[in-house]
Amino acid sequence: MNMSKGKLLIDVGSTYFKVCTQDHLEQHFRNFNKSIHDDLTQKCGAIIDKFDKQDIHICSSANGGLSTLIIGVTHTFSLKYATNIAFNSGINIIDTVLYQDIEEASIPSDLIDVVIVVGGINSRGDVFAEPLFNYLKGIDYSNIVYVGNELDAESIKANIPNIAVLPNIIDDRLHIVEEELKTYLTNLYQQDIMGKQDIKDLYDITGNQIYSTPYIVNRTLPLVDAKFSVVNPFILLDIGGATTDIHYSKDLVEDNIVTENEFDRLVFKKLGVYKSRESLIFAAKSNEFVGELLMHLNVTENIFADHSDKATHILMQLAIFLVLCKMSNYHQAYINLKLLAINSIVLTGGITKVLSQEEVEDIIAFFYTKILTSEHRPVTIMDTDYAIWTLGSAS
Repeated sequence: MNMSKGKLLIDVGSTYFKVCTQDHLEQHFRNFNKSIHDDLTQKCGAIIDKFDKQDIHICSSANGGLSTLIIGVTHTFSLKYATNIAFNSGINIIDTVLYQDIEEASIPSDLIDVVIVVGGINSRGDVFAEPLFNYLKGIDYSNIVYVGNELDAESIKANIPNIAVLPNIIDDRLHIVEEELKTYLTNLYQQDIMGKQDIKDLYDITGNQIYSTPYIVNRTLPLVDAKFSVVNPFILLDIGGATTDIHYSKDLVEDNIVTENEFDRLVFKKLGVYKSRESLIFAAKSNEFVGELLMHLNVTENIFADHSDKATHILMQLAIFLVLCKMSNYHQAYINLKLLAINSIVLTGGITKVLSQEEVEDIIAFFYTKILTSEHRPVTIMDTDYAIWTLGSAS
């Protein structure tokens, strides 16, 4: 068989397959009645057969990522640093618990893929005790990792079965040390993929490691200005069927974290338009400005009960508005960005197949006027061919 030159890049999303060669990119809406492997090979088998397995690179967001609970000693260092590393490893954080409040903290009802315990500097121990051990007994989790002060490590190992102990992510200068925890979480993600038969079957197609799509996109960001007319600093919104990811340049962070990464990422697992539709609607109804936004779009809340193309457009626009709110000072979230300093907003993912540039710019203008009371308008760039993902997929 004559193999094609170059690489074949495949992205398995929650809604679409994206397949890219050196000179061609195509998308296919997934058939959810078939396995991913069968659906992909039926639709794209002719292209796949032209490439050697070593030249096929696959990334996936279809398995939803890992759910994570973080227990930390302080908001300023422990929780913030661990959250930063987890998000950049493609992990979904379902909750954080401040250790001083642990005896009153609610117990998550769902299975947690990984619990992260963090806190203290290496010269100070006796941070964690019975309250932590008692709390963990009530949680259903698959993995647990300790990345706190080294003086408590022995006690932690003695009291928590099967815990992985890694070096402290907080150094003596209160800087972040991320590599060990990031590697651990990335490996857990790979194990999760291997445990999902639908994704595991794809190793029949590729001879390379399958990565999470957000990890690939984050790796791509320093290369974006080679493909697009992006003016720094910029943010990238990846809005799809299950989640909304935001990737941002570190110089946009108001409370900067000392880290090696030039770009960081946040994921909003409940702001998707298809699989997370109900939670997106719930978030919209909880936002005091959405009523005014719906009026601006000439619709009422009845649109939430509608499943038409128009309703999908409205939900996509709401996803843009809500994620910008979460990054602004209006909403006290994990991190706030200097949104008035942004020169470009790049949109990628399924949203670019639904909304026009004018519809996107209308929402961004509404946000900047209503929430930030500003006439500032970043340039909007639509990655309609989903080309950003391809820049980092085989690098």
